[in-house]
Amino acid sequence: MRFKDKVGIVTGSGSGFGFEIARRFAEEGGSVVVVDLNAEAGEKAVAKIEGAGHKAVFCKADVATRAGADAMVTAAVESFGGLDVLVNNAGVPQRPCHFAALDEDHYDLMFAVNAKAIYLSAAAALDAFKTRGGGVIINTTSIGGTRPRPGMSAYAASKAAANAITKALALEMAPDKVRVNAVAPVAGDTPMLSEFMGGESSEDKRQAFINSVPLGRLSTPEDVAAAILFMASDEASLITGAELAVDGGRGV
Repeated sequence: MRFKDKVGIVTGSGSGFGFEIARRFAEEGGSVVVVDLNAEAGEKAVAKIEGAGHKAVFCKADVATRAGADAMVTAAVESFGGLDVLVNNAGVPQRPCHFAALDEDHYDLMFAVNAKAIYLSAAAALDAFKTRGGGVIINTTSIGGTRPRPGMSAYAASKAAANAITKALALEMAPDKVRVNAVAPVAGDTPMLSEFMGGESSEDKRQAFINSVPLGRLSTPEDVAAAILFMASDEASLITGAELAVDGGRGV
């Protein structure tokens, strides 16, 4: 019950890593705002969490806009009375391609969701955190931000930006007792995996990803949720500006 009486927001929590993070946060006593652009997925996620006897509400929001960031913070405050933990988990993947062939609109979308959204949500959440006397922001980045793969240059750049934003915000928000950290997974068993494999799900391509991980497997939602909830908990109360790799050794 590490999050008893705590209120959290998890973006991109209609499926994948985000759903498991939201589910575990609620399971450990917290009240959670499930944020997703996909209303059907978000509402199903809330139904599963509530069906297990925990507290959750859904907020449909575009996290790449200030209006979306404001809406999810408002949902937390109005539904549960405040905000303690913000998990910026929503992300946009890149299908492997030569950097010169990447569509400009998709490039902009990746940076908007993977990097800009972190700024927007932090700004939207600041007053709510101050009211609580502090808070925690955890950003789901990627090991690709420090160890890019060929054909993934824009995605890697957006996640490198997210890592830099994490460190910068950790310094700027420390006077307000807000900790800011990143968790950087290797590719995981989520709906995004097929995009990273070029829209295909062949066993050969999957195995190629696995072969690049020294521990010999992809990440799971459980792996990522465990790391994020540790970083969000009081057990990590002196950790800020850190990037925790959940990558089976790939970054080494």
